[in-house]
Amino acid sequence: MGSDDLTYGEALAALEARGRFGIRLGLGRVRALLSAMGDPQASVRGALVAGTNGKGSVIALAGSALRAAGYRVGETPKPHLVTYRERIVVDGRPIPADDFAQLVTAVIAVADDATRGLGRATEFELLTAAMFRHFATSRLDLALVEVGLGGRLDATNAWDGGVAALTNVALDHTEYLGPTIGAIAREKAQIVKRGDVAVTGAEGEALTILRRRCGRLGVPVTVAPPAPVLGWTRDTLTVDLPRLGAAEIGLRGRHQAANASVADALLDALGVAGIATVPDGARRRGYREARWPGRLELLDMPNPRGAGTREVLLDGAHNPAGAAALAVALDDLRPLLAGGTATPPTPLALVWAAMADKDVAGTIAEIARSEAVRGATVVCTAPALPRALAPDALAAAWSRAGVPGLAVRTAPSPEAALDDVLALGDGPVVVAGSLHLVGVVRSRLVDDPLLRDPVAA
Repeated sequence: MGSDDLTYGEALAALEARGRFGIRLGLGRVRALLSAMGDPQASVRGALVAGTNGKGSVIALAGSALRAAGYRVGETPKPHLVTYRERIVVDGRPIPADDFAQLVTAVIAVADDATRGLGRATEFELLTAAMFRHFATSRLDLALVEVGLGGRLDATNAWDGGVAALTNVALDHTEYLGPTIGAIAREKAQIVKRGDVAVTGAEGEALTILRRRCGRLGVPVTVAPPAPVLGWTRDTLTVDLPRLGAAEIGLRGRHQAANASVADALLDALGVAGIATVPDGARRRGYREARWPGRLELLDMPNPRGAGTREVLLDGAHNPAGAAALAVALDDLRPLLAGGTATPPTPLALVWAAMADKDVAGTIAEIARSEAVRGATVVCTAPALPRALAPDALAAAWSRAGVPGLAVRTAPSPEAALDDVLALGDGPVVVAGSLHLVGVVRSRLVDDPLLRDPVAA
């Protein structure tokens, strides 16, 4: 590091300090910033992935298959769970702390002059510029980039990688994208640019809007409906893909059948665009080995109450669509987890948190449809964030849901909530409602050397 470079801690603080400017959609600032850095995005090809849910799963599946085929892939998971460095990934590994610090130093050095007259660049705009600089200098074969919010005015849409994917469209971020499926679909469809190849798992009005966009631009679009589900085990899902036939997916939940279909079509599109060719064997291996931390991730941890292990299921469901998928998955998985075949099944314990600006009532209503939640104990808590809904308010929302036999408690912190549920019985623990919550719990349960940040001197 140079004498003027920020340390990792300083770089992270400087980047997060821009968060005070909030979300300000628009491409002017990020384009000016990228131009000042030599337009690093212009040397990167790949796929831009938008959608309400499933973006991360599609990238996890496609990225795993591409690595199995020998490609060096850049990825941008959002949000991070344990370390901010998870947002810039190359070959499945988060960016090293020193590289991150140098990148942020370089971006901040040009940011204010580059965006003069346009307003100060936001945190996400700075991160986007840093990400493309890193990808451009990392000898990548291609990148899989996740849209941050919407599509049309999201900072990532300053890039055209050659392939555009839209997973699905549901109601979320309505204050920014509009109050209807049609309005949101129009925002997300704008990631498709002339000369691209497009794929989608969208349906109904959203699909009509995307087709119209692709038709105006002369862009071929492949519609990838959910793959038929052939079965599942505790750890895998088996689906029937048009090209492969029966294929094992290393991600849990029936909803992954839709994501696997989009991921497979995305790989086909990369081939059509001349970016990458992934043979069947690499696809099978990649899908089977795919992992997506914090999304129906099942951990076995020592049981603090005695011998054996305790199952902890982490899931980032934070909106009604995500909660609906989790509800189905819980009912599917419950017989395969501890105490699931007992009569009656051993009750679940849940740790739940929510951001106050989300559809909390709608999300709880969807997870309350799960038979597995009946008779459960839910401990409501809040991560240390201004946006977090207070535990008492969250507990009241759960109590109004009318789940038979549900016991509702509160805890002042995620750590206290986890301790509380681990002291309750021996049944599985579900941690959900907020990816911030999942990140706090996962950092406590999983010690991954790649995710350890430097400790300030």
